[in-house]
Amino acid sequence: MTSRSLSGHPTVLSTLDPDDPVLDDLEPLRGVVSDAQVVGVGEGAHFVREFTLARARLLRFLLERCGFTDVAFELGSAQATAVNDWLAGDGDEADLPQLAGPLTLGVFGELLRWLRRYNRSRSRPVQIVGIDLPNTLTLRPDLDPVADYLRLVDPDLDDLVAGVLRVAGEITGGSAVVSAPAWAALGPAVQDSLTASLSRLSTRLRALEPLYVSRSDQHRYDTARRHLEAACHTDYMLRAMNDLFAGAGLPGDTSARDHYMALAVRWHLARAGSGARVVLVAHNNHLQKTPVTFDGHLAGLPMGHYLGRDLGPRYRAVALTHTDGRVPEMIVPVEGSPVGFGLDLVSLDAPAPGSVEGALLDAGLGGAVTLTDLRSCPPLDRIRSQSAGVDTPLHEAFDAVLCTPTATADSSTMFGASS
Repeated sequence: MTSRSLSGHPTVLSTLDPDDPVLDDLEPLRGVVSDAQVVGVGEGAHFVREFTLARARLLRFLLERCGFTDVAFELGSAQATAVNDWLAGDGDEADLPQLAGPLTLGVFGELLRWLRRYNRSRSRPVQIVGIDLPNTLTLRPDLDPVADYLRLVDPDLDDLVAGVLRVAGEITGGSAVVSAPAWAALGPAVQDSLTASLSRLSTRLRALEPLYVSRSDQHRYDTARRHLEAACHTDYMLRAMNDLFAGAGLPGDTSARDHYMALAVRWHLARAGSGARVVLVAHNNHLQKTPVTFDGHLAGLPMGHYLGRDLGPRYRAVALTHTDGRVPEMIVPVEGSPVGFGLDLVSLDAPAPGSVEGALLDAGLGGAVTLTDLRSCPPLDRIRSQSAGVDTPLHEAFDAVLCTPTATADSSTMFGASS
């Protein structure tokens, strides 16, 4: 890349401060967003302070200037519900760790704290929607509300449900790093029995929809069905992640999670009304529209791939990346960590030729906060992801890239970062 490769395309932003009253420097984003119904706001790595600040500022712009109405997070439905009253001002600032859990606190803690402060100035507080599986990758957050519903509409299932809950209760942990081994410890016979029981419950719930609705209502039925679908996908992902950690994962196996996430976004849109417009806060790897590959190997089809297919230009994705020489990275395993891993600042290779980070450095913009409209940008084919990189045609994967010059560890992480 030469310094002319990005000439005229990046916008240099004036600040990362989400509380700065002036948002005019973000106006070029309006053309990128256009009339999209869903806009993804990403991050190239978890636990990065600068990405939290940038996301908060982008949220403000999209909510205040572009007419977006809803905010969805890479969280389980129950996890989002648990913090919404707190976001609206209930309780104390210090209550968040008890409401959110260690992984949610580490990934989204500072953004959630900012949202709580931001809500003080709004007549209608921003609430968040959880469109992911539980980030603990455990079953009880979704099975408990299903069990409550089935006791009401189908008490003949009580024994079957009790058995499923008993097994699900043995799968615990603060992240997949802990819960997947807990699932593996059940043994093949119990694992297969759990999967079969979940499949039976799901098939019966769908088949008996008219009866169940007559004994409750459509909203309660739809909510229970969504929770049961989440539990079935979580069961699948426990198996997939256990295989991945053992080095035996199938190519693209984690697509099941992203497919569920896309369905959850569509589920929310269908119930939120025709004027709903959603800001979708998730990792770049979930938001991109092209398959996620590392070193030529398929990791999965991301949520953005399905949303791009289903929504077309009504889905737009903004990636976040950085030009720093280090980045917070997960170190697995770490004994005694509530999430099974720790955090360290790891050194990175210089950005590769053809990468958006390399192009910005070559253009003399590596020390600035920039917003690049990829729709009119010369072709680029690589972007950083955690401490690695994803090879993909960027103009097909994303619509814009916001880049920061630094990537430091977010202060909400509770499982350790070295300096």
